[in-house]
Amino acid sequence: MFITPAFAQTADAAGGANAMLIQVFPFVLIFVVMYFLLIRPQQRKQKEHQEMIKNLRRGDVVVLAGGLIGKITKVGDDGEIVLDIGEAGSKVLVRAAGSAVQQLRTKGEPVKDAAAS
Repeated sequence: MFITPAFAQTADAAGGANAMLIQVFPFVLIFVVMYFLLIRPQQRKQKEHQEMIKNLRRGDVVVLAGGLIGKITKVGDDGEIVLDIGEAGSKVLVRAAGSAVQQLRTKGEPVKDAAAS
């Protein structure tokens, strides 16, 4: 009756530290689960995409992020690619950023240059 509530609350200091750890543990557990379910697979997917972009070459058929499908005719050093999106016989060339490649459809043989034949 003569002890104030402030003294009564601080009387069990060791128990307070354990209670704090028990309160923090669910947040740590949620972060670990989120890392393994969301962050890590996303990093792996991004790494695979970067590897695919790095290995693009002439003759590959790719799909761009906008939905264009075409055959690579030239890969530039600055990350640009030139796609032939025309039907057989007609040449419709489009320049695009290499990072816009969404999917690699088929790995083709490199296109032969006209000067080489």
